[in-house]
Amino acid sequence: MGPQIIQGGMGVGVSDWRLARAVAGQGQLGVVSGTALDQMLVRRLADGDPGGHCRRALDAFPMPETATDIVARFFNPGGRPPGAAYPNLSFPARVLGEFRSSLVVAANFVEVFLAKEGHDGVVGINLLEKIQIPTLASLYGAMLAGVDYVLMGAGIPREIPGALDRLARHEPARISLHVQGGSGEDDEVLDFDPGGLREAPATPLRRPDFLPIVASNSLATMMVRKATGRVDGFVVEGPTAGGHNAPPRGPRQYNPRGEPVYGDRDVVDLGRIADLSLPFWVAGGAGRPERLREVQAVGATGIQVGTLFAYCDESGIEEGLKREVVARSADGCVDIFTDDRASPTGFPFKVALVEDTLSEAAVYETRERICDLGYLRVAYRCDDGRIGYRCAAEPVGTFMKKGGSRDDAIGRKCLCNALMASIGLGQTRGDGRKEPSLLTSGDDLRVLRTFLNGRDRYSAGDVVDYLLEAEGGDA
Repeated sequence: MGPQIIQGGMGVGVSDWRLARAVAGQGQLGVVSGTALDQMLVRRLADGDPGGHCRRALDAFPMPETATDIVARFFNPGGRPPGAAYPNLSFPARVLGEFRSSLVVAANFVEVFLAKEGHDGVVGINLLEKIQIPTLASLYGAMLAGVDYVLMGAGIPREIPGALDRLARHEPARISLHVQGGSGEDDEVLDFDPGGLREAPATPLRRPDFLPIVASNSLATMMVRKATGRVDGFVVEGPTAGGHNAPPRGPRQYNPRGEPVYGDRDVVDLGRIADLSLPFWVAGGAGRPERLREVQAVGATGIQVGTLFAYCDESGIEEGLKREVVARSADGCVDIFTDDRASPTGFPFKVALVEDTLSEAAVYETRERICDLGYLRVAYRCDDGRIGYRCAAEPVGTFMKKGGSRDDAIGRKCLCNALMASIGLGQTRGDGRKEPSLLTSGDDLRVLRTFLNGRDRYSAGDVVDYLLEAEGGDA
């Protein structure tokens, strides 16, 4: 049936290989975030690759010339000089090009390889349907490293199961590109051909299990009936989960704090999910042993937990920021705000209210609007028929010149740069300023104090032991 606990795939880089490896080594499903791994690999190499982990993984990459090229381009043996900027990659676009595709493949291989190193447990990768352009190359790189599960949310990943089938055979794969104002034209697709890579491998790969992340019974049923290949189970996520949440069903209403209000229509009927006869895990406010027992009683395999793992010793959050959150949680001085405007995707996004992060409006308003990573850009059809790309968090004037509205741009935060900063890989700007960070957590952050029980730090193993206490079952 699978592990009882899935460690949530928290991006960017919060769920890194260290956290996933620690959880998998405990017999549960450790998950790496697949978001922006190419940029993370480049920045780790630019910082001198502390511990040599990235280069060790690249030594095992089945395309040695590509690995050598990546190290030659980006590895700085002494690390970045003080005040120096990280190298930025070109914006992701519909046609990535051979080197950028190879870099995405290699970066996903590196993260999964390191997560699987030194144990016999299972490892998954979490991707967002909203970030489409690198998806196929990301899947292929993770599969080259032997990834066991693929989890995907923030959209309807109907075409992914069939793509996994083809990639396992090293065959070309294709998914649709969502184009605003599109009309189904021939260029509204994303193609990836493993055979087009330099030194393309030939040995068939194992096809990982696919777990879409769903927030409604109708989406789960549709995935079973209309996906392009086999669906192996579900993660059923409620609106108390961290990161991006599905928008409320029905007319948008807000509480006095300005947060979207979820109602009865947003509650998933777990009995109907169980009727689909596939394994499922429940996410969102699930970080308690009694919740594990509750959902297993109605047929669930287990739970997915993010927030408790996010602040453990092995997570990717920058150490000083992590220690601050834990200390403030112990004092009961943390809060969560479901921000309907923060994410340029338009999805509600949960923000942890912690001093000196982008979650505080005063800090964010001092940041110049810069979009130079581009993972959350969306494709749109230009007046001349070409495909362009825009992001609601880019400079307002630039966004409006591309057909976006001022109202849609107001309040948006650059999640790409902010989340990079929260794991210690934030960009340094020309005037010496460093990108401010942003943290996202589920509502369980409010009860982290109870779990801490007087401790000032804890491990991933402590979380697993807590969730699998004697009444909850055996590990």
